[in-house]
Amino acid sequence: MRKNHLVFAITGASGAPYARTLLRALPPGFQVHLVASKAGRLVYELEVGRPFESDIPSGVRLYDEKDFTAPFASGSFPSTGMVIVPCSMGTLAAIAHGISRNLIHRAADVCLKERRPLVLVPRETPLNPIHLKNMLQVSEAGGVILPAMPGFYHHPRSIDDLVRFVAARIMDQLNIPQDLVPPWNSESPGLPSD
Repeated sequence: MRKNHLVFAITGASGAPYARTLLRALPPGFQVHLVASKAGRLVYELEVGRPFESDIPSGVRLYDEKDFTAPFASGSFPSTGMVIVPCSMGTLAAIAHGISRNLIHRAADVCLKERRPLVLVPRETPLNPIHLKNMLQVSEAGGVILPAMPGFYHHPRSIDDLVRFVAARIMDQLNIPQDLVPPWNSESPGLPSD
């Protein structure tokens, strides 16, 4: 079976549990190419409470953020897209302005130029006008801005439920089948009509 290649990046914003849950939810038909910034690794360890490299699922290919020889740094590499979760405001700004200072920025730029799915999951609040303008710029270039804003209509009972909601939305945007959260059912009992 031919595997689909998914580029996955982790940066230094809060939100490592979203990345961890998504990595574990991806179906076996995907070869994950993971790159984490230095700050992303640090925040991951602080929030998840485990050493970064030892917590990565087997089969995931790990790259250094300075490795511009990674296959997905070129548009000729056939990836199905890229997700950056969590996405720091610094990473968002670099992508919005086409500044490729590391492999994460370059891979995102490749997705935009090749018209491949690019999903950025910012986790910052409040947002200033610069953040909002950068988000708009990436959206206008073809990227998807998917803030880590969980819904509550599925009646979450734990933080894990909230994290799974965001991971499910990311998978939906990348057209990856997911069973983390059932689809919306407008006929669910107890929900207001307007």
